[in-house]
Formats: sequence, structure tokens, C-alpha cells
Amino acid sequence: MTALVAAARELIHFLEASGFKACLIGGLVVQRWGEPRLTRDVDATVLADYGTEARVIDAVLGRFAARRDDARDFALANRVLLVRATNGVDMDLSLGAFEFEREALDRATPYEFEPGVGLQTCSAEDLIVYKAIAARPRDVEDIKSVVIRQGRRLDIDRIRRWGRVFSELKEDPDLLRPFEDALRKYAQPGR
Repeated sequence: MTALVAAARELIHFLEASGFKACLIGGLVVQRWGEPRLTRDVDATVLADYGTEARVIDAVLGRFAARRDDARDFALANRVLLVRATNGVDMDLSLGAFEFEREALDRATPYEFEPGVGLQTCSAEDLIVYKAIAARPRDVEDIKSVVIRQGRRLDIDRIRRWGRVFSELKEDPDLLRPFEDALRKYAQPGR
């Protein structure tokens, strides 16, 4: 088993066993919906309603090593908990509470990364929205690879609806431009 998959399994299984709803959302998920690429960490989201974050944070910090001295305070302030798996792989755990994150968790389905290792991942559409929000160069490439592979099977209305919401929140009118450009260029009708 690869170190990344082992770390992802360790995190997701711990969260599920602890009664928390969680799924993978980052580069590992691109393997499922787009073209696989190298990634060095595990990205996941866990349901942590506003006001209940401390319960999730404390449970995770009781199991995994923190990547910064102020990990708890940082997570409470930024809704991202930075931890390390027992095999040394870095893991970024988003504390989800927004309606989009709730829906993404409800829509998550298992994917078998390796024989016998099925883990919850976000949908292709939700991955595109997460990637559009992050908007780093590799996220733009990931959006393109998902559009190329999934084509018109994507729920375009869902992507556009949530893209508009986050475009307004981030005051970024071009948030969905990488998706729209990829859609025009690579997603032929009927594909």
C-alpha cells in the first residue's frame, strides 16, 4: 500500500470510527475523477458544525501528531487542522459546516484506491468546486483533467451554482473561468 493511501485510510477510518462524517477532497481524489498526478499530502473534510469544532479537533489531535505548535488554535481560527499520519504523511483536515460541504459529504461515495482499500471521496463536481476555490496552478490543471475525463457526465449546473456562491464570497468573478475554459475546450457534446 502506498504511503498516501495508508495515511488516507488511517485518517478516514479514525474519523468514521469516531462517529464523524468525512471524505477525501484533494489530489488523491483526482486519481478517481481525472488524470492521476503526484501529491504529497492527504486532504479531507469532516463535518464540524459551528460551535462543535473543538470536539472534532480534540479527537483528531488525540490520535494524530500536530504539524504546528498552535494547531488547535489555528484550526479554530481557520477551520483547517494540520496533522501528520503515523507514517509521516502530512494531512490537511478541513472542518466543514457550510451547506456546500454538507452536500459534498452527503454525496461522497467509496472508491477503491487499492484492492480492499475503499475510502469515501467527494464527487467529481464537488472536487471541481474545491479546486476552483483553491485556484493554485495545480488546481487549475486538476480541473482540466477532471473535465477531460468526465466530460458532459458532470452535473454542470451544480458546479456553476456553487461556483457562483463562492465567486461572490471570495469576490472573484473569474473563479469558474478554469472550469468554463476546460468545458468549452475539452467536453464535447455527448461525451
